[in-house]
Amino acid sequence: MELDALKEAALQARLRAHAPFSNFLVGAALQAQDGRIFGGCNVENSSYGLTMCAERTAIFRAVAEGAKRFTRIAVVADTEKLTPPCGACRQVLWDLCGDLEVILFNLQGAAETCRLRDLLPRAFDATFLD
Repeated sequence: MELDALKEAALQARLRAHAPFSNFLVGAALQAQDGRIFGGCNVENSSYGLTMCAERTAIFRAVAEGAKRFTRIAVVADTEKLTPPCGACRQVLWDLCGDLEVILFNLQGAAETCRLRDLLPRAFDATFLD
């Protein structure tokens, strides 16, 4: 799967964001191992703790549609400094995707690629229960 398709899906998802309070639109696109791409956007709520981030929207959508293995996620926001997933999203991504590739980019064309393990060092997961 070409990286351009993943970025385009994240850009399109960003345009569907519901952010009436922050006006901070974020899009994400998660690629499954079988090539399918699942977009997600942030959805704000007046009770801010109930707001859902773009990354979690994408992963929950993918799981709801039957995807189980993932290779990478792209995240886009209109910021000068690239915006990585928040801590909650990092943990959910780790639990459901493992050490996937994370591609951050903005509308000005800046981009960075890293691994989830670099964003969430010493991640907590079921192996701690062994």
